[in-house]
Amino acid sequence: MEFDISFPAKFTGLASTMRPSDALEILLVAIILYKLYAMIEGTRAITLVKGILVLFLMNFLCNFLNLHLLSWIFEKIMTWTFVVLPIVFQPELRRTLERLGQGRFIFEEHRSLEEVEANKIVDELVKAAKSLSATKTGALIVIERQMGLNDVSDTGIKLDAMITSELILNVFFVNTPLHDGAAIIRGKRLYSAGCLLPLTEKRGLSKELGTRHRAAIGLSEQCDALILVVSEETGTISIAENGKLTRKLDGEKLTKILRPAFISPHSRKSFSGFFNEIFRKESSYFSRERN
Repeated sequence: MEFDISFPAKFTGLASTMRPSDALEILLVAIILYKLYAMIEGTRAITLVKGILVLFLMNFLCNFLNLHLLSWIFEKIMTWTFVVLPIVFQPELRRTLERLGQGRFIFEEHRSLEEVEANKIVDELVKAAKSLSATKTGALIVIERQMGLNDVSDTGIKLDAMITSELILNVFFVNTPLHDGAAIIRGKRLYSAGCLLPLTEKRGLSKELGTRHRAAIGLSEQCDALILVVSEETGTISIAENGKLTRKLDGEKLTKILRPAFISPHSRKSFSGFFNEIFRKESSYFSRERN
């Protein structure tokens, strides 16, 4: 039986022609592609990307099988798809450009706090949410993360106060000027209140969701903020993130969701933190495959 030894020789020859700049370029392309995937993961954009890949595959098969009519149809569909992409991906494109402008596309600087301080803030938020829920007092609290929300906070009244449950209850006290708006939390401060949020344009949402929930979903579609909502009709506590709404949360579940917004589980300020995140996700993926 003969063994083909040409492939290792070809691989060695190819490797010998690589320059250090080529290796650097490959590394940078890998990082950029990974960051783009991380930004659209868990959002509606990932479904659209899969649909585009299916169109590419169908077009390739039609060309391979010499199905000229179908090939022409898919080419026209793909042409129009790229025309409407900027419209469909408007929230994701805005998010990407904002990160580029803030210098946070590759190296993200998390606004994480000390664990003791972060736990205290989370406890105050959970305590306030439970009190608002018990009295069926509507509330809308935006927790700013990587993307700045100055354009949103400018629509309200600046407070820049320490976060306490008593302050939050006073902000959302019924019939006060700040009751109907949103409160913005930046770091360990309640930065502003009475802010206006954009409403989602999604259709097919439950009729139980009022303006607060639609505003929370709308803002979460445009940025990476975490939005806490307390329903005025039912007292239900919900969290909006990446255009999705998680409802009927109790104190324990709410704490688990809020803590990562204030405490970074691992550093992402260096290449080591970046690769640790990759290896963590890959290991969890292969463990699920084995199970």
